[in-house]
Amino acid sequence: MFQGPAGSVIRDCVQPRSIVHVRAMGSEFTGIGYAHRVALTVPPWQLPIHNLSRGRFVSGTDSLAWIDWRGPYSTRYAVHNGVECEPISVSDSEIVAPPVGLSMKDSLSLRSGTLGSNFLPGAPTLGRILPRAFFAIEQKQSLSQGRLNGHSGAGWVIHETLSWKA
Repeated sequence: MFQGPAGSVIRDCVQPRSIVHVRAMGSEFTGIGYAHRVALTVPPWQLPIHNLSRGRFVSGTDSLAWIDWRGPYSTRYAVHNGVECEPISVSDSEIVAPPVGLSMKDSLSLRSGTLGSNFLPGAPTLGRILPRAFFAIEQKQSLSQGRLNGHSGAGWVIHETLSWKA
């Protein structure tokens, strides 16, 4: 995703659409899952970024993941069923990445606020070792119902926006 003098950001989609069965603490859950790995060799607070929009959609037949990175360095890409496609537009309600488009509705807020308010209460040690600017990043994460245009399968979307303060 990014390569600069200070380091790089590498994103690898490990499982774009998988059947998941989890047993934890006496409960069992089955559903459709998604997993990716991000390797950072540059601290997040030093990235040339102002806004990041990212998300993933999964259904019984399709997957779509996207990134929209804006700032001094900008990039935008999407992967539909393992095939890279170029997004034309990214918003909180729609992703247009020919040959597909994703519409989202009935969003439920999962997180909203600064990373400090979302993470510090559960990880106080991080507050002592990471720069204060990292915890001022604004985060908005939502869960929505999604449908790929031209495809029969409806599914779920987790999408997030992060905004770095100047």
